[in-house]
Amino acid sequence: MMTRRELLAGVATAATLSAQQTKQRPNIVVLFTDDQRFDTIRSWGNREVQTPNMDRLAQNGCSFTHTFTQGGPHGAICVPSRAMLMSGRSMFHVCRDILPAKAPQTFMPFPRVLGDAGYQTFMSGKWHNGPEYFAKTWTQNAENIFFGGMSDQFKVEVQDFDPAGKYGKARSRVTKDTYISTLFTDSALKFLNTRDKSKPYLLYVPFTSPHDPRTAPKRFHDIYSASKLTLPPNFKPEHPFDNGDLKVRDEMLAGFPRKPEEVKQHLAEYYAMVTAVDHEIGRILDAIDMSNTYVFFAGDNGLAVGQHGLFGKQNLYDHSWRVPMIAMGPGIPKGKRVDSLVHIYDICPTIYDLTGVAPPPGIEMQSLKPFWAGKAKPREFVFAGYRNLQRAIRSDRWKLIEYNVNGKRTTQLFDLNTDPWELRDRSADVQQKSHLEQMRKMLRDEMKRLDDPADLDAPEWRTV
Repeated sequence: MMTRRELLAGVATAATLSAQQTKQRPNIVVLFTDDQRFDTIRSWGNREVQTPNMDRLAQNGCSFTHTFTQGGPHGAICVPSRAMLMSGRSMFHVCRDILPAKAPQTFMPFPRVLGDAGYQTFMSGKWHNGPEYFAKTWTQNAENIFFGGMSDQFKVEVQDFDPAGKYGKARSRVTKDTYISTLFTDSALKFLNTRDKSKPYLLYVPFTSPHDPRTAPKRFHDIYSASKLTLPPNFKPEHPFDNGDLKVRDEMLAGFPRKPEEVKQHLAEYYAMVTAVDHEIGRILDAIDMSNTYVFFAGDNGLAVGQHGLFGKQNLYDHSWRVPMIAMGPGIPKGKRVDSLVHIYDICPTIYDLTGVAPPPGIEMQSLKPFWAGKAKPREFVFAGYRNLQRAIRSDRWKLIEYNVNGKRTTQLFDLNTDPWELRDRSADVQQKSHLEQMRKMLRDEMKRLDDPADLDAPEWRTV
């Protein structure tokens, strides 16, 4: 039988090993932009935009060139996107189990799990998933929390961390003449400078840029001249049919029909916002010790800005549900490109994979680690839905979009190998009938697997 001294010595040794294990775990940094389309990084091929720090990430990490959202049940696509990032669960499940005000909140988001495992956790930026879910997710520290309602980039209503989880109008304050992305970055840098160096950390900075209003600091606007920018090949004065949300808020940011000069001006302002947030990302990268830190950069959803006659993200073309994503850190190949189909929300299980922290049950996404290691089994397709109006499924080559607007059905089938700008609908081409039928079956099967309440065979799809 062990003596009391031997027993206590054993407990002390176990505690020491646990502390050492925690200290050796890697740091995690997640940088999330708002409304950033996949083709807005210079080193990814867009020579009209300046993104030196995103380029730095791409040069020193792995670029996931075909990263997708899953859409959303309403016009604010960023709401389910952020909940999916936190949970690693699919859209209909976060909309059912996490986002409703009366949801039981039984699923643990990854910042809470890492915090319970010994990580210091800190967040500054756009939350947009409600105070209740925030209080469940961030239990240690946060600063300059923006709960939503974007109307100004310099005067924004923010709140600071409350250990009791109490947030609301009475606790908020309005920032004064400070560019909001700079404010978030300042908070992040303060955390990095004052954190407990004996513990690993999780830093999450979800920016509001390049979301409108597109009023970046003047020095970034001065970089771009609208007259020197080119229109995308799929620019159209108007969308060819009613997709169900042609007059939603985002679509009202420009006139009808769309005019080339106005679209170019919006592009100039959009790129200025991208460059401005790129600058703030650079400030954070400069402050990070990368020897034991993983950085994930991604956008929450894309944006049309004139493509297909649209301006918002309330559609299922690639420009609106395909986003940039880059991972950088120890063991990640530098300058690698992965063209396989992935989701932004694969970041969540990847973090568990890298940290060795046990994930909660119910995660539906997959770790990115096998992709940069060249050992992954690629997805056959990705799925997205928008309200009860649109459903899409996309493989490497084919993309199907189905619409039901006031009982009117519309189908689009694109061969992305020959038509990456999604200009030529092949759904009526008899030579592509087998592809159309195959994609429809894949779509129905995936909708059923994901608990999509819509029924493609019903005269009116049920509301999500």
